[in-house]
Amino acid sequence: MATEIIIVNSIQRFVSALAVLAAILLLSSCMGSKAAPPATPAVPVLEAVVEQKIVPLQVRAIGAVEAYSNVTVKTQITGELTGVYFREGDDVKKGQLLFALDKRPFEAALKQAEGNLARDQAQAENARVQAKRYQELFTTGVVSKEQFDQLQSTADALDAAVLADKAAVENARVQLVYCSIHSPINGRTGPLMIHQGNMIKANDTPFLVSINQIEPIYATFTVPEQYLADIKKYSAQGKLAVQAIIPNDTRGPVSGWLSFLDNSVDQTTGTIKLKGEFPNTDRRLWPGQFVDVVLTLMQQSNAIVIPSQALQNGQQGQFVFVVKPDLTVEPRQVVLNRNNDGQAVIDKGLAAGERVIIDGQLRLVPGSKVQIREAATTPVGRPEAASSPAQRSAPGSPSERAKGE
Repeated sequence: MATEIIIVNSIQRFVSALAVLAAILLLSSCMGSKAAPPATPAVPVLEAVVEQKIVPLQVRAIGAVEAYSNVTVKTQITGELTGVYFREGDDVKKGQLLFALDKRPFEAALKQAEGNLARDQAQAENARVQAKRYQELFTTGVVSKEQFDQLQSTADALDAAVLADKAAVENARVQLVYCSIHSPINGRTGPLMIHQGNMIKANDTPFLVSINQIEPIYATFTVPEQYLADIKKYSAQGKLAVQAIIPNDTRGPVSGWLSFLDNSVDQTTGTIKLKGEFPNTDRRLWPGQFVDVVLTLMQQSNAIVIPSQALQNGQQGQFVFVVKPDLTVEPRQVVLNRNNDGQAVIDKGLAAGERVIIDGQLRLVPGSKVQIREAATTPVGRPEAASSPAQRSAPGSPSERAKGE
């Protein structure tokens, strides 16, 4: 009997414990169903305002600076170099005396030629007088025709000798002039290859000195032939602006214009050669220097522009995250025209004044709440010389990429 009472009490205590546990679980369940989920924090991002402005349509390439004109100075006579009238690296003017050769042999040759001329002129004069006298005697029948013809031939031969002597005198004078070598152009001299006291030969190698004309100066560059039609089209409307960007030069680009378009396309490389001409009065450009060249074809008006870093690649193409007034974002498909110095020119998908995300896109999904850390009022562009030409050029011809011309 006592054992049965103990078992009944144990069962009652177990049932009570189960009831208490069930009540606790039910209470916890009710309290959990009433708690609100934690709020999703706003994503910190950077934004930029979509702009509508004038954007240049440009072709970019790497170019090499070359002298406007180059002259290698040589002598046209053989003799001793007796004088050098400049220093290496000097600027020289057209007509300035550079070298002098020993004149004495050529002065003697000139005097000899002048003496021969005087002698033959005297003989020719005497022969003409004799021929005239014998013509009168031949007319009266005193002398034979054979004697007259002989004197006439002698006079003609001496006249020809006088002409040859005059040519010899002129040649001797020219040779004497060649003893003084003057600069044929304005420019800057290079290293002196032959020094004073040496014997030099006519048109021998090496040359005496080279002169580069660097005011104005050229920058030569090549572009793919796909740009040829547009270059011809826009150059027919007027001079095209060319800028040369010097690496590590903080003074900005050097401005010039397109002065040369080659008459054929290089079939090996599929490129065409062009030249930009620059006044170069400040001599920032130097022959042999490599520069980034920017050829501006036209100015595209009313272009929609955003920073390039706002563009994202998706399965359906490129898109941007647009910030709505309630600080949530939505993805927007866009049509890219081209990239221009860190700025993307957009054909479709955006309007001026809208705001786009330029940093923090990886944490965004449609409808995400954002917190603007910094607002850029203008698109952030990179310096012109900050990237390589291959990175800065968009595919396709300029006319295919430019809208709103």
